[in-house]
Amino acid sequence: MKFITDKEQVKAGLIIFRRGDVGHDRYYCRIRIQNEDRYKTISLKTSDRHTALDEALEHYANIRIMVKHELPVFNRSFSHVAEEYANMQQRRANAGEVSQARAMNVKNKVSGPLAAYVGTTQIHLVSQDRWSEYPLWRRENGVGRRNGKISDSTIRIEMSIFAAIMNFAISKRYVPAHLRFEGMPKLKSARRDEFMLEEYRKLHSVGRKWMKEATTPQGIWYRQMCYNFILVMCNTGMRPPEAKNLRWRDITKAKDKDGTDILVIYVQGKGKERNLIAPKSVGDYLDRVRAQSKATNSDDAVFTIINGKPAVWLYRDTVEELLKYSNLRDGPSGIPRTTYCFRHTYATFRLSAGVDVYILAQQMGTSVKMIEQHYGHVNTVKHADRVLMGMTGWELAREPGEDSEAAAKAAKAAATRDRAGRSQIRSRSRHS
Repeated sequence: MKFITDKEQVKAGLIIFRRGDVGHDRYYCRIRIQNEDRYKTISLKTSDRHTALDEALEHYANIRIMVKHELPVFNRSFSHVAEEYANMQQRRANAGEVSQARAMNVKNKVSGPLAAYVGTTQIHLVSQDRWSEYPLWRRENGVGRRNGKISDSTIRIEMSIFAAIMNFAISKRYVPAHLRFEGMPKLKSARRDEFMLEEYRKLHSVGRKWMKEATTPQGIWYRQMCYNFILVMCNTGMRPPEAKNLRWRDITKAKDKDGTDILVIYVQGKGKERNLIAPKSVGDYLDRVRAQSKATNSDDAVFTIINGKPAVWLYRDTVEELLKYSNLRDGPSGIPRTTYCFRHTYATFRLSAGVDVYILAQQMGTSVKMIEQHYGHVNTVKHADRVLMGMTGWELAREPGEDSEAAAKAAKAAATRDRAGRSQIRSRSRHS
């Protein structure tokens, strides 16, 4: 059986035909796309030849107009374009342009919540309204970590990928530029709950007690490793991905300009790399880690599980166990603390100690703007004497000259009372 029957050329680049593999006799047209070696086939939904000719010519004219004005000719679903974008991100990760974690995150968001929301929708029909309504839909239909609520930070990440896919579609000319999303819906910035000094001291002291209460060799190993991991993280400001990538060869002993022993630690993560500086005490914590580990060669991961394989989850469950044991699991904002809180603790302590924000940004591999945005409250507390300058207790300071004016009024009132008192005494003396 022939696939194409009753084929007829209407004009150059346009034919009408029937299909021999379907159970009807309706016409189709095939249009050659101008300046491209591609064709678009359209069902004309009629069995009448004259009607088919008219419909085919109208479609031909419409497509020429779309090509002229750089409008998309071929329809694609959002999922089709999103998958193409995710594949491109994976290629970039393989080339070292972005991290593998970034590519995996994009893939998971594309196949997960974004596919559920607009996956089957033709991408040219994904409107600004669909973009703006995503946070509400996500909260109503999603479950956060450990069956909790979806956080605004998660929604923000997903929406950034959502927007990147639309920008990708525009760059590929799958959709016109006016479909670019505008603005970002208002989302709360999650407070980065660090450990305050008293909380850190409590974690330190309770952690030692917690280690001693382990009853099995495996329990002892993991509690000791977790405890030293926390000390390293709180005293270096490393990101968890950087700790996961850390190898023994990346740690070098050195001296500062005053001859004090320090560590230089090469870290890499989030597609970036840098050297951070740590005090000698961190070297002591790492020595304890190495004494426990079965992986101590230069190319081995520093943080491992008990069999010597890299710790993919960085003792997440054990860290949570200690935080619960110490009653420090939830921060002041009510959000459960994670291993990232150790990095925030480092930043808070360094700023409180007076470290310059520019130097700290370099040490932590971030920007000054990011530090000011998330740790601005630290400077307020640190400079409380300046903030409260001129205030007595919690009363507002007086205006210049206000004190002398009040004193003059008080003196005048006292003199008036004194004269009145002397007059009463003289009056009683005359009547006695």
